[in-house]
Amino acid sequence: MNRQSNRLTFGVLATGAGVFALLQSLIAPALPTVQQAMHTSQATATWVMTAYLLSASIFTPILGRIGDLVGRKRTLVAALVALLVGCLVAALAPNITVLIVARVVQGIAGALFPLSFGIIRDEFPAARVPTAISSLSAVIAVGSGLGMVLAGPIVGALDYRWLFWFPVIIVAITTVIAHRFVPESPHRAEGSVNWLGAVLLSGWLVALLLPVSQSSKWGWGSPAVIVLLLAAVVLFALWALVEARSRHPLIDLRVMRLPAVWTTNTAALLFGGGMYAVWAFLPGFTQTPSSAGYGFGSSVTGAGLLMLPMLVTMFAAGVLSGRLAGRFPAKAQLTVGAVLGAAACGMLAAWHGRPWQIALAAGVFGIGIGLAYASMSILIVQSVPAAQTGAATGMNANIRTIGGSVGTALMTGLVTGRLQPSGHPYASGYTNGFALLALFCLAAALAAFLVPAHRAVPVVVAGSAPKPESVRN
Repeated sequence: MNRQSNRLTFGVLATGAGVFALLQSLIAPALPTVQQAMHTSQATATWVMTAYLLSASIFTPILGRIGDLVGRKRTLVAALVALLVGCLVAALAPNITVLIVARVVQGIAGALFPLSFGIIRDEFPAARVPTAISSLSAVIAVGSGLGMVLAGPIVGALDYRWLFWFPVIIVAITTVIAHRFVPESPHRAEGSVNWLGAVLLSGWLVALLLPVSQSSKWGWGSPAVIVLLLAAVVLFALWALVEARSRHPLIDLRVMRLPAVWTTNTAALLFGGGMYAVWAFLPGFTQTPSSAGYGFGSSVTGAGLLMLPMLVTMFAAGVLSGRLAGRFPAKAQLTVGAVLGAAACGMLAAWHGRPWQIALAAGVFGIGIGLAYASMSILIVQSVPAAQTGAATGMNANIRTIGGSVGTALMTGLVTGRLQPSGHPYASGYTNGFALLALFCLAAALAAFLVPAHRAVPVVVAGSAPKPESVRN
């Protein structure tokens, strides 16, 4: 594969994954507009976000595994088609039910992340893999935050439906180019999809993420939350048992137990808690009127502009991450990124009285996200056999999402637990919340520090013992 083909392939992968990441945050600022336009309740409108989260969590590891088995290019095109159909249905949705269903279909495209990493590993020269993965990670990370900046201007100038029409146009072109020019992967995993494992995986993910994401409305002590969390524990245990006994597991638990994998996934869980919670609550903090004793009364667009330093530094750090890999290994990048995330959250807890302080903290956090996001993907790709790349990177993305759900739920409890007579949260809720997120990031730094410098990658062949391959970070 020549350099020009590599660039075209990377462009396709970055566009598809970037649009999916963008849709994670693009609709959030417009939820009040959607609620009003579709004459529904706030509780129902939040399912536009929840359905997307649950769908992506289920399909990301499953389609990542299918891509390992039947071909990553073929599965990539199918995921892009699902994203295109989901966006088209959402743009035309006549009511909230259809819109929620459309978001479920869009969530299928969560598999674009692991599939893209797998294609890069398959098709790019080994020396360029870290740079390509870090650059793609930077695009994904920026896309995840860019929606907060773009949503206000798009809804203000056009209509909330254009939040989906623009992706329809972009994804349609990307799908055609991917079908014609992205090469099919030469590597195939052995076996078949463990559908019982897939059902159990879906079950415990839904049982875990649903109560966590809805805990602020249902209450942590409500019967629904307690029953679902207990169900998540039982289903997880059954899933682990089924996967351990399967000749062709959906997620090979031997790979998940590798020191470099479980430590990276632990860092992803903790750092995801801080990252997603900051994305969710920092815009709301800036939009709070100053009469509440904090905040600046920013508009949706103004709040997005204060997040712009985060997006700029995030992209720059992510792109530089792979280029510095020789002198600044992925383990060190993940550790430093998590420490910077902790520092930024500490800054937000201690100094938030001026817009420039928010912008500065956001910029520091962006550097941390750029380094951490890219290095997690590099560590996973370097630590697992090629045939396990899709499933392993898909599970890492899922674990980061689970951490984000937990962090956001805890932040919600702290911020909304006590309200002023005006209905606005007290400043102490945000202060305590950002301090907690700083601890999350510090714990992620500790997990990153425990990632081994040298890893043994087992080449897992069905029915045989693992054979180690030495991989240097």
